[in-house]
Amino acid sequence: MPQSEKELTQKTFANREYAFKHTSFEQEFAFYNYVKNGDVDKVMQVMTPLGAGGAGTLSEDFLRNLKYHFIVMVALITRFCVEGGMEMETAYTLSDLYILQVDKCMEVKEIHKLHREAVLDFTNQMNRLKRNKHYSKPVIMTMDYIYDHLHSKISEKDIAAYVSLSVSHLSRLFHSETGKTIRTYIALQRVEEAKNMLQYADDTALDIGNYLAFHSHSHFISTFKKYTGITPGEFRKRYYRSNWNQTKTAMPNADIGKIR
Repeated sequence: MPQSEKELTQKTFANREYAFKHTSFEQEFAFYNYVKNGDVDKVMQVMTPLGAGGAGTLSEDFLRNLKYHFIVMVALITRFCVEGGMEMETAYTLSDLYILQVDKCMEVKEIHKLHREAVLDFTNQMNRLKRNKHYSKPVIMTMDYIYDHLHSKISEKDIAAYVSLSVSHLSRLFHSETGKTIRTYIALQRVEEAKNMLQYADDTALDIGNYLAFHSHSHFISTFKKYTGITPGEFRKRYYRSNWNQTKTAMPNADIGKIR
């Protein structure tokens, strides 16, 4: 048995004996996706102290262990933000700056402070990126409402009441500023969320369609195919947890030495 396989077996056994479990993939995905979407409130709700809970041990030295976790966290946030539309050079430069800073930290409290700063910096950058398209306040409120209610039934009447406009006025305003109807925008946002879940989560396509409030599984399939050109099942076969390799291929300047 190779040494690495032997060590993996021993470590897995020890984790089981001491009832240790790493943080679930779904929990991690939710956190990084909130950063990607610039959702500061949700990020603050789900963010946990660096190295807490189900974080693995990357070094026997406590300070170095936190630094390693910080670097991994920043590397993942960087990729999610690039996927979300942040300019690649901006994202990687920000990543480099924070990794250089954590390398200089000599105390645990410094790392925890830097962790919070980095997370909020990336999240706020994505939030500004989303809002810098110069949409009016009612349109921004409509987008926020839709994002917050992707998992439930959304009616234009409810949105109009939320932004204090008539349905017809809001519909005209939203279309004039975005080039899309509210219905189309809702569908696109649900499809985008479905793509993320199909790529990262273990839920079935049926469960994902139900979770995102599609009327039926057939409706989910037809809507997804309308905007992506393939079915949810085909998308999962192609991209399930494979985006890191695709991103690496698409980013010729990525430096493995920087944990990208």
